[in-house]
Amino acid sequence: MNLASNKGINKVINKQCRIYSTKEAPLDESEIEQLIKQTPTWRFASNENLLVRTFDFRNYYQTIDFVNHLADICHEQDHHPELKISYQRCEVAFNTHTVNGVTENDFICAAKIDAINFTNLEKEKKSVK
Repeated sequence: MNLASNKGINKVINKQCRIYSTKEAPLDESEIEQLIKQTPTWRFASNENLLVRTFDFRNYYQTIDFVNHLADICHEQDHHPELKISYQRCEVAFNTHTVNGVTENDFICAAKIDAINFTNLEKEKKSVK
């Protein structure tokens, strides 16, 4: 499934992250419920106040290739997630530390990450001698 073709995701994928002040509030649960429809592969972990998705891969090299693509997106947006990386898996968790909660920035980055072309990630690392 090409997530970038999802009509809802297009509403946030073309936006850019912005700077939040400490005086601003995070999104409330009803706002999160509306935005999560635009990024349906992600879940809101209310206990931790995080927007989370786990990605599975065939091997470590493919996992790291994904992390490098993700790093480019997050660097461009100046909005960085918490990552848990293992051999064939990467858990990505966003929240906006400035407001201590989830904001539109988290959904913007989630949508951009969902648009990564996973079929172009390296299938296997070539052996180096």
